[in-house]
Amino acid sequence: MNNAFLKDTLSSLSSTPKTLSSRYFYDAIGDGIFQEIMQMKEYYLPACELEIIKNKTKDISEEIESEKIDVIELGAGDGTKAVYFLKALMDVGKEITYIPLDISDNVLKINKEHISSQLPGLKIEPIAGDYFETMKALKERNNPKLILFMGSNIGNFKDEKAVDFLKLVKSYMTAGDALLVGADLKKNPKTILAAYNDQAGITKRFNLNLLTRMNRELGANFVVKNFDHYAFYDPASGTTYSYIVSLEKQDVNIADKTFHFEKNECIHTEVSQKYSIADLEKLSSDVGFKKFTPFLDNKGWFCLGLMA
Repeated sequence: MNNAFLKDTLSSLSSTPKTLSSRYFYDAIGDGIFQEIMQMKEYYLPACELEIIKNKTKDISEEIESEKIDVIELGAGDGTKAVYFLKALMDVGKEITYIPLDISDNVLKINKEHISSQLPGLKIEPIAGDYFETMKALKERNNPKLILFMGSNIGNFKDEKAVDFLKLVKSYMTAGDALLVGADLKKNPKTILAAYNDQAGITKRFNLNLLTRMNRELGANFVVKNFDHYAFYDPASGTTYSYIVSLEKQDVNIADKTFHFEKNECIHTEVSQKYSIADLEKLSSDVGFKKFTPFLDNKGWFCLGLMA
C-alpha cells in the first residue's frame, strides 16, 4: 500500500471542508484520461502553448546565452510538447541534456520513448518522484539550466503558494540559469469554464477516477456513482475551482476510519489560477527575478514567461 497516499488521504478527508490532493489524479488510468483531456476541443491550453513553442522558441533561445544547457522539465508528462521545444533549441545549435521530472514513472517511460524516437541523438535522464523532492538533483548539474514549468502548472498554486514554489525552484538555480513558466491568461469566463467541465464528461471521469484509485489502492469503499464532478470559475480572482460532490448522505470507509458525507457535501480537489501579464510580471518580481519576458500565442490566451 502507498503509505504517503493513505496518510495524505486520511488527513485531507478529516479536514473541514474535506479536500483531496490533485497530485493523486495521476495513476496509470488517470494519465490516460488526462491525455483525452489534452485532446478535447474545449481544452484550449495545449494548442495555445504548442503554438508559442513552435513559433517563439527561437526567440526564447536568443535570451539564453550558453550553447550547452540542461533542460529540466518539472511535471514533464508524456513529452508531446517538449519534443518541439527541444528540437527547436537543437536546430539553433544548443547542445542539450534533457532531464524530465514527473511523479509518474509510467508517464516518464512514455516521455522517453516518444522523445527518443523523434530526437534519437538527445541525451535524456528521467527522474521519477514528487518534484518537491526530485528538484534537489538540480544542484548536482554543472551546466547552465533552463527549467521548464509549463502546461499552466503554476496555476495549481494559489496566491503566496505560487511565490513560495517559484522561490523554491529559484533556490536551486545559479547565475546564468533561467525559468520558463507556462501560464493560462484571463479571458472570457465561459471559455475557461468549458475547459474544466466539458460536455462529454471527460473531466468528470478524470476527477472521479481518484475515488476509484482509492478503492483499488487504499481499500476504500466509495460508490463512485454516488458522487459527481463540479467546477466553477471566478473571473474576479481569476481562479477555477474543482470539487467532487456527494449526491447523497453516505459513509465511506478507508483503512480503519469512517468518513461521513452529507448530501451535496463537496470535496475540494484542485485550483487553477489564471493570470494577466501584469500579474505574471509581479509574480516574477516577488520571487526575486530581475527580468521577465513574455511570449504569447496569437489569441493572447496563454503565456510562456521567461524569468531570469
